[in-house]
Amino acid sequence: MSFHASARREEDTVATTTLPTEGKGGLFGTGLSEWFALPIGVAAAVPLLTFDVYVINEETQLLAVFLAFCVTFYSQGGDAVYKAIDAKAETLLREHTEAEEKVIEALEQKLLFLKANQNTVNDFSAINEMRAAAYEKLNAAGAVKPKHDFKVQVERMLTMIAAEEASYTEKMKMTLMSEATASVTDKFSADKALKKSALDAAISKLKGGKTEDPVQAEFVQFFKDKAAAAKASKDDSEEKAQRAAMIAKMNSLAKNEGFFFAFDASGSPKMTA
Repeated sequence: MSFHASARREEDTVATTTLPTEGKGGLFGTGLSEWFALPIGVAAAVPLLTFDVYVINEETQLLAVFLAFCVTFYSQGGDAVYKAIDAKAETLLREHTEAEEKVIEALEQKLLFLKANQNTVNDFSAINEMRAAAYEKLNAAGAVKPKHDFKVQVERMLTMIAAEEASYTEKMKMTLMSEATASVTDKFSADKALKKSALDAAISKLKGGKTEDPVQAEFVQFFKDKAAAAKASKDDSEEKAQRAAMIAKMNSLAKNEGFFFAFDASGSPKMTA
């Protein structure tokens, strides 16, 4: 016997394989029909029974009956028993196959679910990163928003102050003009010389002359006198009252609109939030 390190070749296997020889079949492998066993059996049974070589007793009869039963049952009912057992086996096999298919289907669904959840960690990581970025932006916006709100509040307050000053100025103009008109009218009504000079000036203007207008001169003089009187006066009660009213309006606006500041009695702003 020789040994080789190389793999065994297929042609060597084929060459050394011995095919099994097929038997002739029939009676004892002779090729004769099995029906020849019947005359051979009868011919052999006569001398065996005649010379008492084989004794037929009750046990032999019982064995013959049992064998006859077995042969009859096998030949007549064997196919029915086989079909019944085979049907039961096929039913069991079918049920077992269906159960296996359900298990396989469940495992496949679980596999799909697991494959779908492979990126769960990455998804949650991305969500956490987005949340962190959103919080950073919110914090940045939270730091800027109070400054923006404060700027808007200051602009709102300055707009209100400018509107109040414009309204007060317009009222003062109307009051001064009314007072000046009344004063000049009274002067011209009481002084005939002023009336005559005003009439002469009007006639001169109609003729194209350049005579000074006495009415305009009286208005100018009134305003000069008013300014000199205001400058010389030390009574600032009206100014204080106006200032207090303005501070009250500013504090009312700041309180109603929730400003971050308010004003004290001197008009200085104080932070409240």
